Amino acid sequence: MKKVISVLSILMFSLGLTACNTMKGFGQDVERGGEKVQGAADRNK
Repeated sequence: MKKVISVLSILMFSLGLTACNTMKGFGQDVERGGEKVQGAADRNK
């Protein structure tokens, strides 16, 4: 089961990378992801 989850995670990550056309776009995607994680952490304090 862990192997399947790992493979799916890698595929999703690689698809996300192909959606970014530039490093600037990649940086913005990472920043948005970090903001969502931070928001979730703040809500669950």
